[in-house]
Amino acid sequence: MNDNCCSQTSAGSEICELPSTTMQRKLYPEAFCPECRQKGKIVQGQTVKALLSVSLRLIQDTEYYFCRTQSCPVVYYSADSKSVFTTSQLRERVYQKEPSADDVFVCYCFKHTVSEIRNTSPEARTAMVDDINAGIQANQCACDLRNPQGSCCLGNVRSLIKQVYQRVT
Repeated sequence: MNDNCCSQTSAGSEICELPSTTMQRKLYPEAFCPECRQKGKIVQGQTVKALLSVSLRLIQDTEYYFCRTQSCPVVYYSADSKSVFTTSQLRERVYQKEPSADDVFVCYCFKHTVSEIRNTSPEARTAMVDDINAGIQANQCACDLRNPQGSCCLGNVRSLIKQVYQRVT
């Protein structure tokens, strides 16, 4: 069975937190953000390296965690908290940190923004999800490198669409 949230059978789940299929699964200790003290989500080192705008000499050879807390400036941190990277040190703005900002990407691979999802018709939103799924199936998705959370964006897209529908009704 394919454990990738970007697979046809599980793409777009409400909470899409599975790592890419290229990442070997192992158990990681819980690690809490040194700033907000919330539990982080493990991310691949290549995700951190791909998204940092600072010298990669600052990267330690250790496991990194993603902090999804909106009010916290920390994005990545090591379990020992010796290595911490904030929103100002990334190449991309982080949807989880700025979910209301119109120009922030929700889908990093296919470049769909918060504004685009909020301001388009229901039919266009359906077409957008279908297009993302088609890109996933064509192996054009690179969420493990482009999405700061290091996993599939489609769950975020579907969640935002659901929020839009709840506001309308």
